[in-house]
Amino acid sequence: MSGGAKRKAAAMKVDLTEEQKADIKEAFALFDTQGSGLIDSKDLKVAMRALGFEPRKEEIKKMLKDIDTDSSGKLSVDNFLVLMANKMSEKDSKEEILKAFKLFDEDETGKITFNNLKKVAVELGENLTDEELQEMIEEADRDGKGEVNQDDFLRIMKKT
Repeated sequence: MSGGAKRKAAAMKVDLTEEQKADIKEAFALFDTQGSGLIDSKDLKVAMRALGFEPRKEEIKKMLKDIDTDSSGKLSVDNFLVLMANKMSEKDSKEEILKAFKLFDEDETGKITFNNLKKVAVELGENLTDEELQEMIEEADRDGKGEVNQDDFLRIMKKT
């Protein structure tokens, strides 16, 4: 790996607990049968599944493009740690966003309605007009039903 790529990988590192690091290294070791410290990039998807992720093919391609800068087709344990640390932080942020969704979805319908949004705005002391609240719903609502579902909420929250 070039110096620039090493710096990029180091810059992407996210803090992991010792237990998380051990789990990641254990998943890596399942595929490093020669003990070389490298695994084939084609094993990335299965190794990620061992850690509880369900990566899509496009996601795997992007991850490999970002980390396998010399196109060797091999991943080091350090590269794998960086990739998994980033995935784990994404998972955490998704869980946090879904917790926030549940605060809005007080009636547990799986949707945030205008009334849900208005109630939260009032509780938070936000002075928003009905028109502003409706605009917020319309901006997030993809299917045009006048409500915001979890996917809409995740998409809009990840934009910010």
